[in-house]
Amino acid sequence: AAGELYGGMTLKTVPLRPLTRKAFAPFGDVMEAEGAPHFAINAGMAERYHDLASVELAGEKARPMISLARGKPYALPLTLAFVERPPLGSQAFFPLSPHPFLVVVAPDLDGKAGEPLAFVTKPGQGVNIRRNVWHGILTPLEAVSDFVIVDRGGEGNNLEEFHYPAPFLVADAPR
Repeated sequence: AAGELYGGMTLKTVPLRPLTRKAFAPFGDVMEAEGAPHFAINAGMAERYHDLASVELAGEKARPMISLARGKPYALPLTLAFVERPPLGSQAFFPLSPHPFLVVVAPDLDGKAGEPLAFVTKPGQGVNIRRNVWHGILTPLEAVSDFVIVDRGGEGNNLEEFHYPAPFLVADAPR
């Protein structure tokens, strides 16, 4: 599908799709209570939704980190010029706000990012992106949003970027 003009060229459109465990499985885990294994804890006063994602850590002196992020919202359509990947550890993003966010991922093609896929979360969904998976930046939609981030700390560079030769247009499907 063709999109709008960007610097004199027509951008290929990446359609938005709902985030589901099955569709996202090649790239990581969808973290949500709906349909997840759970059991009662704290004398039956709480439900634990258990083992929703696998934290991956590699490299020297690797350790898990938990951080918070507050992101400003992006507007759609969005021009996607680059993606990044964490070679030494997975990265989990779980929203603390009820707003959707955009999750862009791309397959690896011999060390370069392939054509991206774009998912939109629903309230209560987060993602854990596997180690070495190309993905877009944190992209809240609709409003300023807070996130818990679980990723890798330690020695070494856990960030690689790939700039597409021609950007893509991430947009809602025509109605």
